[in-house]
Amino acid sequence: MADLDVLALHTAADPDKTAVIDGDRVMNRRDFNTLVNRYADVMLGAQVSTGEKVLWVGENSLEVVAINHAARKVGAVCVPMNYRLAPDEAQYVIDNCDAAIVLFDVEQIDQLEPIFEKCDRVRGWYCFRSEGKAPAWAQDFDALANAGSTDEPVRVGEDDETAGTTMIYTSGTTGKPKGTVRRATPSKYTMDFITLVGWRPDDVYLSTGPLYHSAPLGFMLMVQALGGSVVVQRHFDAEDWLRLIEQHKVTTSFSAPTPVRRAVDLPEDIRSKYDTSSLRVLIANAAPWPFELKKKYVERINEYSLFEVYGSTELGVNTMLMPDEQMRKPGSCGKPIPGVVIKLFDDDGNEVTEPMQPGELYVTSDATFATYYKDPDKFEKGKRGDFMSVGDIAYFDDEGFFYICDRKNDMIISGGANIYPAEIEAVLVAHPAIADAAVFGIPDDEWGEAVHAVITTYDGSDVDQAELETFAREHLAGYKVPRSHVAMKEIPRSASGKILKRELREPYWAGRSSRVG
Repeated sequence: MADLDVLALHTAADPDKTAVIDGDRVMNRRDFNTLVNRYADVMLGAQVSTGEKVLWVGENSLEVVAINHAARKVGAVCVPMNYRLAPDEAQYVIDNCDAAIVLFDVEQIDQLEPIFEKCDRVRGWYCFRSEGKAPAWAQDFDALANAGSTDEPVRVGEDDETAGTTMIYTSGTTGKPKGTVRRATPSKYTMDFITLVGWRPDDVYLSTGPLYHSAPLGFMLMVQALGGSVVVQRHFDAEDWLRLIEQHKVTTSFSAPTPVRRAVDLPEDIRSKYDTSSLRVLIANAAPWPFELKKKYVERINEYSLFEVYGSTELGVNTMLMPDEQMRKPGSCGKPIPGVVIKLFDDDGNEVTEPMQPGELYVTSDATFATYYKDPDKFEKGKRGDFMSVGDIAYFDDEGFFYICDRKNDMIISGGANIYPAEIEAVLVAHPAIADAAVFGIPDDEWGEAVHAVITTYDGSDVDQAELETFAREHLAGYKVPRSHVAMKEIPRSASGKILKRELREPYWAGRSSRVG
């Protein structure tokens, strides 16, 4: 089985081709595959068998990229963990996933030290990028790897459909994080998606987002499986992002709205110093991209590389809006990609068959996940026959293009009218002073819920409420206009770019048994 590993095959074909660039470190395939095999040998030395969970945590690095390949080679299920989690949140994920071993960046010691003794099912803790500073309760992963075998690893135990997969924990914006179990079976869906995007063996991928999130990691691994190279950016910096694109002739990446917003909003004299013409495929998602941001991207980066997708950790990529449709279909996330079937259902369970009528979006495809780890009931609740949902509300137009209204759980009901915040947020960020916006319902004795907005501005000041209402009324029905707002320095978001509505909403609903009016 080891002789069929995709990285080993690419290495044999062209060992000198660049595999990974991380700052000043440039590693060709030969050396990278050797490092991966050494990592795999340490995992096997820890008695990791096929299907067991290997959890890693740390910011983007060459080591993180190698760990994911090593886990695949030994047939483990790789579990990336958010490095921003508080210790008790980290303990929940480690315990819930049944991690056999935990690999952590030396910078995560403070995150894990308070909990390592409580995670009594973990067989071993391994510190990478340690530089001799591994804590006493962990082993030095780098030292062990340096002494490890460079041979292709041989898996221990019987393969199953999860061997060599990645189990991503959802961001937990609507409750405890949930592990998404996936199948390893290759599918026509994957090849059709690659063909649609137009990825090539000579692509160079830039890790714009944190690699513990499903999309930045998944697309990176897909590019590597085709034979492409990876440029790792550890901490996002807008000007450095542009520099990396120019220096390494980056051709593809994935990004949430926030990083690209920071890049396109750089002063023109800084932005214009960098040539971004090599960027051929930028996949946009993690949160809806406002139309104003898309316009800036097309004007200030290039007009041919923006592919917006709609999808989720659970259901994979479901729709795509192609570059030549970005300006023609504002607000749309595109049409279903090959192999994906989408149906909408109204609140009474009837299929929505007419354009412009909202309904809960259900998907069936080869890319959907197998179940939630240890929570099959939650999985079953999201199913309707062979179709599955994550609770998003959508509609389609008369050309079959889909539009996401909002996550069902975020819907506002005011005076009996259903209001979807994403539509209002897209309008607010078109205001010339507003950089970001979050909209949600707050208690109202008369209407049940009132529309409330949180905004950030480009210069850190506030916008007058009357001005905000006047602007919003130019684009929205009166009942959708925010009745109140506050300005914040920064709106809290998950690492995947989703607004943490629960965190914003909580102070207004504290002490109430219900979070809806």
